[in-house]
Amino acid sequence: MISFNKEQIFIVTGASSGIGRCTAETLNSLGATVVAIARREDKLIELKENAKFPENIHIEVKDLAENIEELPEYVKSLKAKYGKFSGMAYCAGVGDLKPLRAVEYNDIKRIFDINYFAAVMFAKGIVDKRNNIGKGFSMVAIASMGAIGCAPSMTSYSGSKAALIASFKVIAKEIATQGMRANTVSPTLIQTDMADETSRQYAEGKYPLGLGDVSDVANVIVFLLSDKSKWINAQNYIIDCGSEM
Repeated sequence: MISFNKEQIFIVTGASSGIGRCTAETLNSLGATVVAIARREDKLIELKENAKFPENIHIEVKDLAENIEELPEYVKSLKAKYGKFSGMAYCAGVGDLKPLRAVEYNDIKRIFDINYFAAVMFAKGIVDKRNNIGKGFSMVAIASMGAIGCAPSMTSYSGSKAALIASFKVIAKEIATQGMRANTVSPTLIQTDMADETSRQYAEGKYPLGLGDVSDVANVIVFLLSDKSKWINAQNYIIDCGSEM
């Protein structure tokens, strides 16, 4: 059985909703301390109030797409405030659905800023040995089946997630010598706020076990953050119910 203690501190970005929120709730329910980061303070307060152990949820209101180059220093400030981190779940992300003819440079940059650049700079900060526990540290980033299936109208989104997968594999190999790990998970369409009605209709009948729930992804993330996965590194876990979408 997976369990944590309150001395194990995990950062969860995108913690106000969807997979990020479920990941924060699950870590907390299993005993860990969570630093929950998101833009919406009201949703973070709601997360804390509804947590199993609210005293072990710390909220941080932050737009990760602002001052991306300063994120390593931001992580350093969080370490000074809460202590060294046992891991991180990077769940912040934005989607985009535009055919190439409609894509502008600013569209690509907006998607890459949060899905890729912020993720890599956050990772740079947290793998600094001054900010983590060292051996046993684990981090997971949410990628997407969009990076593999590459459906039409997903040029920016698929590109950002493919870049994230590749970079996290590199990072994983760099930090393995220190006993630390990094992996990604690539879910297909999941029942979140990002999945609009059109997406749900498109997915109808394509999943043998039905449309996935946020907990289906959060449980994999928590497993990869735990010591139960201590020999798993540089992997991209596909969570698609066998649909190959």
